[in-house]
This record gives sequence, structure tokens and C-alpha cells, in this order.
Amino acid sequence: MTLRIYFSAPAADWPEYGPHLTSAFAEAGIAAELSPELGDPAKVDYIVYAPNPDLTDFTPFTRCKAVLSLWAGVERIVTDPTLTQPLCRMVDPGMTESMVEYVTGHVLRHHLGMDTHILGKDGVWRHDSKPPLARERPVAMLGLGQLGQACAASLRALRFPVLGWSRTAKDIAGVECHAGESGLRAVLSRAQIAVLLMPLTEGTRDLMNADRLALMPKGAVIVNPGRGPLIDDAALLAALDSGQIGHATLDVFRTEPLPPDHRFWSHPRVTVTPHIAADTKAVTATRVIAENIRRAEAAEPLLHLVDRQRGY
Repeated sequence: MTLRIYFSAPAADWPEYGPHLTSAFAEAGIAAELSPELGDPAKVDYIVYAPNPDLTDFTPFTRCKAVLSLWAGVERIVTDPTLTQPLCRMVDPGMTESMVEYVTGHVLRHHLGMDTHILGKDGVWRHDSKPPLARERPVAMLGLGQLGQACAASLRALRFPVLGWSRTAKDIAGVECHAGESGLRAVLSRAQIAVLLMPLTEGTRDLMNADRLALMPKGAVIVNPGRGPLIDDAALLAALDSGQIGHATLDVFRTEPLPPDHRFWSHPRVTVTPHIAADTKAVTATRVIAENIRRAEAAEPLLHLVDRQRGY
């Protein structure tokens, strides 16, 4: 049987994803008619999805067996009341590798104080700016999903003590795991660097507010490649102005692209990167999509199925 698969994503994505999906389906033995053109929604078996204005009502897709997201975050779709089909988020091995590289690179940058020497080309011999050993620098990993665990493992391999926090309790080898509000406060009070990799839900929005930023050791560093609204922008700017937070490296923002007049651009203690930490990689993500379709057709459990109550 030939499956009808609708590619519902921004038009600019089709030239890259179309060939990789076709190849991935062939490798998985899936006979598929793949198209970015909708046709009759009642005949669609699966939707490969990224947020776009062409699809906001899933009601007509009466035969659709699953919506397979190309994005790790599903906050733009998970609350859609018309979405009754199973929803799977993207956990892409290529994206995980990219995130590990970004997080490890920026943690090392701040740990080693590299900016002091890269930017301080003024003839001053700053011999007193030597860093401690990694094992003396606790790093908080806020969010212990696939990305958080992979980044924690990389940092642990460099001997950083990793203090992990998640909304529900976890047990991860080599990571000191905490959960709940008391656990968050305990982690932040010790973390000299905090990495934010939680999903965006109503429970994590503005997680890093003035109260929680004040818990961190003075001069601590924030690295946020997760979601922009995890941080209260005004509270972060105030903490940076006072020196409570020594630096913030931010890859994600409430409004993207970040408006040119936003204070983050000009603040001397902020590094802005333009949402480049970890894009979905078509060559690896399409294999995840193909595997989930194979599983659905074989009546096997879907990978990365979203829990609608938790929002991820």
C-alpha cells in the first residue's frame, strides 16, 4: 500500500527535506507518495510538520495516523484543540551533536575566561586571570531530556561537576539530580554556570526570574540555547547591570530575529547568537520520521510521543 504523506512546513524547507525524506522512506521500505501540496486532507496518512500558516486546523485529516514534528519544541502546536492525532516531537541525533558542541564550547569559553584574552589586546599582561580546574566549577543543567543528558555527559567527561534539574525526578549516572522547587533553588545556589535546556511550558515560562537569578553565586554565567521565554528579560538585564550575573550567552529570544534596538545587542555582558545552537539536520531527522512511520504501520510504539498534559 502506498502511504500519502503531506509535508506541511515552510516552503523554503521543501528543497532540502524532500529528497532526504524520499531517500529515508526508501531505506525503511516505505512506499510513499510525498508532497508539499495538500490535495484531499481526508486521504492523508501522515503529516510531516513544522509551524507554518498553511495548517492550523487538523480537523479535516480524518485518516491521519500521526503528526510528526520536525522541531524539538512543540509549544506552537500542542495546545491546538483541533489536533486529535498522536503528535511526535523531533529528537534528532544530528541536532543533539550540534547542541553538545555549542554548550560545551560556551561553557569552556566562560570557564577559561577566554574573552579576557581574546578581547583584551591592549598590552596588559593579565597573568592573574587563570581559571580553576573544571572539577572546581559546578555547572547546572536545567532540563534533563535527550539534549540535557547529552550535554551533561560531555561536560562530565571534562570533569565539570554537573548539577542536574528537571521538573520530575531522574537518576542519571554521574549527574547530581534534583527536582522540584527546592531542588531548583539548591542547584542554582551552587552553579557558577547554568545551561537552560528545558521545553517551554506554562510551568517553565520565566523560570529564571529575579528571585532565582539572585540565588546564583555573584558573577555566575547563564547559557540559554533552549527557549527564549525561559528567562525574564527585564530581570536578567537588571542582574547583569548589578553584576549579580557576570555574563549571559543567549541563542534564543522571545522575538526572533531579536529586534535591533533590544538591549541585549549592546549590553557588554551579553553574547547574542542568532538561534544557531542546534538546527534540525535533514539527513538525520528524516530517518527519525521514516522510523516512526514504519513503527506506526507495524503497530509498534511511536518514538518521542508528546504527552499533551505535560506539553512535551
